[in-house]
Amino acid sequence: MTTLFDRYQLGDLTLPNRVVMAPMTRARAAADGLATPSMATYYAQRATAGLIVTEGVQPSLIGQSNPGTPGLHTDEQVESWRPVTAAVHANGGRLFAQLMHGGRVSHPDTNGLQPIGPSAVPAAGEVFTPTGPQPAPMPRALETAEVPEHAQSYAEAGRRAVEAGFDGVELHGANGYLISQFLSSNANLRTDRYGGSVANRIRFAVEAVSATIDAIGAARTGIRLSPGATFWGVEETDVPELYTALLTELARLEPAYVHLEATTDEETLLDLRRAWPGTLIVNPVLPMGPKQAGRDDADHWLALGAELISFGRGFIANPDLVERLRNGHPIAPVDEATYYQGGDAGYLTYPAYQYTA
Repeated sequence: MTTLFDRYQLGDLTLPNRVVMAPMTRARAAADGLATPSMATYYAQRATAGLIVTEGVQPSLIGQSNPGTPGLHTDEQVESWRPVTAAVHANGGRLFAQLMHGGRVSHPDTNGLQPIGPSAVPAAGEVFTPTGPQPAPMPRALETAEVPEHAQSYAEAGRRAVEAGFDGVELHGANGYLISQFLSSNANLRTDRYGGSVANRIRFAVEAVSATIDAIGAARTGIRLSPGATFWGVEETDVPELYTALLTELARLEPAYVHLEATTDEETLLDLRRAWPGTLIVNPVLPMGPKQAGRDDADHWLALGAELISFGRGFIANPDLVERLRNGHPIAPVDEATYYQGGDAGYLTYPAYQYTA
């Protein structure tokens, strides 16, 4: 029987266990989207994970969604990431950069640019800006001729990620951001080759993955998806058909993995497991939902056929989460007030488990 602590071969990487650190925004980057020494320490502290996936990293300036997030679209950003990847590797870890294009989930106060999206439909709710939450602005609908350059931005950022020392990249196709917006049936109202039918709505995701694989190789490219999720107001009216079609197309490209969030019912997720022949990472509970993933959730999905299990919040307060899961030690609670406040408090200040005599 497969356990959470068995080795797994992911492309050229030998993972010492099947625990994945899920991507989580922490808003600690320096000005101009630069990674920092504190970020190097943060990720290196968690290097016992089988695989770390970083916070969302913008592949272009217009792709920046939130203030305080890092980028991979300038030479200076590449240089700033080198100490981060070196620190993780020095501690024996493996690190993928999550490439996150916010699309319509952005604001001119954050990056100086009007957000773009598949259609002129604003996101629901308020977006984060340097001066606090503001209503999501109206995005500019991309012209058909512009769409490929945004798919290509993931590939360019992928090249920069490898140059910076990352082991690979994960395209953020989930949670209402740009790829998810194209998949959506209410954020995407296009009538060209990128909208309307399921075959057209999956096209942007497939082109982004294909371009990235062409740039850095299939073994270094993964994608995260959130079937049926409603983050930022996106809707998908045909979840099983949409994601089965997408996974069928992605299977031809043979990326390193698909990373599914538990954002739909288990029966649908199991159907998608059957539709996907490659490595599957499952985030076993709803991200940012009421429950935090634990050992039982991981064991459940390993038994259902997932190869790897991702944990989000557990890694924030438990840099030694793998060891705590292995030994049955208590999982320390996280201070939600420190998620995005900046600084090292609530970032580097969580200790490893303290043994008592």
